[in-house]
Amino acid sequence: MSRYIGPVQKKLRSLGLESYGSIRRDEKKNVAVMGRRRRVSNYGLQLKEKQKARFLYGVQEKQFRKYYERALNMDGITGDNLMILLERRLDNVLYRSGMFLTRRQSRQAVNHGHFQVNGQKVDIPSYQLKTGDHITWTEKATKNSLYQFAIENSKTIAPPHWVSLDSNDMSVKVSTEPTGEDGEIVIDTVQIVEFYSKR
Repeated sequence: MSRYIGPVQKKLRSLGLESYGSIRRDEKKNVAVMGRRRRVSNYGLQLKEKQKARFLYGVQEKQFRKYYERALNMDGITGDNLMILLERRLDNVLYRSGMFLTRRQSRQAVNHGHFQVNGQKVDIPSYQLKTGDHITWTEKATKNSLYQFAIENSKTIAPPHWVSLDSNDMSVKVSTEPTGEDGEIVIDTVQIVEFYSKR
């Protein structure tokens, strides 16, 4: 699957973002760019929110559309469902655990086959996790420098309430189902739903 490999800061500015990735415990989170903005049409606002969500979660258009269609058919609020599906991705859960600074890093680690889910090796970043799933490093991966990188990161980045990290073996457990509010706060899901509902 293709992914965005261009200048990150330029992309962030175009989406109205200042930064992305994990924020350490001693840093203040300030992701919105404050300044002058040109008047944008409703369609432009909706498109921007969709592009922002795709960029932050590293999802291409075809797959993102599938997430929306799945969210639409689930019980509850479509926008919240969309965030839940994105949050339950394997690469996102590893990122949320605090072991990686960005989703790009966690996605690459998954692609390289460094993790197992419930004892089975999984190298698909979009793999959907559920409550109770247990993620562990493969034995070979624990001897990789990436493992030490993850240990150091986890000392300063706290996981959210629905993800638990065991610092003894750096294993991760999905403690409970994430909610729509657990998604990226800078994403306006109402605009995304409006964008797709008109197509």
